[in-house]
Amino acid sequence: MFRIRKEFHFSASHQLSHLPKDHQCARLHGHNYIVVVELAAKQLNADGFVRDYHDLKSLKSYIDDHLDHRHLNDVMDGPSTAENMARHFYDWCAARWPETTAVLVSETPKTWAEYRP
Repeated sequence: MFRIRKEFHFSASHQLSHLPKDHQCARLHGHNYIVVVELAAKQLNADGFVRDYHDLKSLKSYIDDHLDHRHLNDVMDGPSTAENMARHFYDWCAARWPETTAVLVSETPKTWAEYRP
């Protein structure tokens, strides 16, 4: 199996107001997010790729236009947790690239959430 990954970055705020008031994530705060999309294929295409990295440029455009420097509570359905974001990005990517196998989202250098069906 061949696998490729591409990393994207954006900054945004969010608030998990459903959590107890003394929970740090219940307060308005922000992160410098990292999103990694993974694609896989058993066979390479005629160009020798799983998928041309250039094809993934539309994910950067989506992030820049809809999420970067925004308040995620205003633009996402459901709680803006890293887990929900990973699923959101997975669904967005899989609808465009059937080779999509997983998406990882990091809020901090030490934390990652992954969605892999």
